[in-house]
Amino acid sequence: MTEAPLYFDSFDHAQLLRDFPLGDDFTQRHARLSADEIRARQDALFQRCVARAWQVPFYQRLWGAVGIEPHDVRSLDDIGKLPVFGKSDLMRSLAEHPPWGDYHGWEGAPGTRPVTVVHTTSGTTGRPQVVLFSPKSREVQALLVARVWRMQGLRPDDVVHSVYGHGMINGGHFVREAALHYTQSLFLSAGTGKETRSVTQIELMRDLRVTVLVGFVDYIRQLAETAREMGLEPGRDLAVRAIFGHVGRESRAALSRAWGGAEVYDWYGVADTGPIAAEGPDRDGMYVMEDAQYLEIVDESTGRTVSDATPGDMVVTSLYRDDIYPLIRFNTRDLSAWRGGASALGWNLRRTAGVLGRSDNMVKLRGINVYPLALAAILNDRPEFAGEYICRARRAGDGRDEMTVVIETKADAARTPELAAAFAALLSQRVGVQMQVELVAPGATAPLTQVDSRQKPLRLIDERPKNAPA
Repeated sequence: MTEAPLYFDSFDHAQLLRDFPLGDDFTQRHARLSADEIRARQDALFQRCVARAWQVPFYQRLWGAVGIEPHDVRSLDDIGKLPVFGKSDLMRSLAEHPPWGDYHGWEGAPGTRPVTVVHTTSGTTGRPQVVLFSPKSREVQALLVARVWRMQGLRPDDVVHSVYGHGMINGGHFVREAALHYTQSLFLSAGTGKETRSVTQIELMRDLRVTVLVGFVDYIRQLAETAREMGLEPGRDLAVRAIFGHVGRESRAALSRAWGGAEVYDWYGVADTGPIAAEGPDRDGMYVMEDAQYLEIVDESTGRTVSDATPGDMVVTSLYRDDIYPLIRFNTRDLSAWRGGASALGWNLRRTAGVLGRSDNMVKLRGINVYPLALAAILNDRPEFAGEYICRARRAGDGRDEMTVVIETKADAARTPELAAAFAALLSQRVGVQMQVELVAPGATAPLTQVDSRQKPLRLIDERPKNAPA
């Protein structure tokens, strides 16, 4: 029996580095290519991905159901002919073709199956989904993380402290691979508060002189409070100079202050794709990694692509995934919008406005779309806000949907009806619809948000009847 190549023998690593450059080779050369040059590269990679996808049962079924045949898609100009798909389609594949689904493109027989890295999603919106990588796609994903960090100022002498989770979740593992394989920095894989207690994490930061924090900012913000409770002042006793995290709609100014003036940079990606876009040194939107990802913004109601600043779902095609688990027109369900204007850096990469919310986590209140994830940026306008909250959606007896926002306020804030009314007025003014407010003590929402154990804390508890229309 002929065995498949082992991990490092299964792809050309030198060619990978030429195809997906790092450091100055990216920022000074690739990011400055003309739009036509970027498009030509994308088109060549897209055609390889489509050819591979036609060999995968999932795509044969998905595309065949709408009458697509191989000759219908000849270039990137034809991508709009292909249907968008999402997590529900992948979960259906897993249910109908257990245990791995039929979207990976390998038979699974030991000895014939290629080397495959297996992870799952965090299960933020339901049951975790299996995510599969070839060695090449795994390394590209890690390289893109390192590219983003280096673009945002990571230095060889940095000590990086990661609060990404581990276990079956992809995040903690591939960011570790990014640091080890594609940077010269030292890397501490602390994980979530459940994996390494918050007090221990602060002690590690102090003793090992951590300079950079990476991860989801909800927990990073909480760690700053833990440090102060221990009598340590970020910026003085903890020399953290930068945070590379998923900032989203959070107030970066408040996060920076919490960590003694640390620089804060945002980047975005999902488990299936790896990094899609990231802030550059100019902090003027999120630059799309267009050599590896083709990003569309799609209007959820019409299915049409958006070319202006109108918000829509981010639909991504991972141009580097041309072997195991091709990913063509995957709807992340994260909302964003295109950012116009020229880049101050002279880069020709397209930019987005960052994550504005989630279309599958939306509650419609009296005709207004409310995105729980987007409320953080609004709540940060009140100095009493302690940084954590959760929304409860319910259906009233008259059939109308209502939402209560449970808000943690700082220990020294008086939780009075007047303060609750002030928060409610702020939300009403900024969102355009009245919501109820409940004020609670710091830490009171943790059992509901699971901020200590989840990479992405829950922001919505939907108590509406599941068999009734939303």
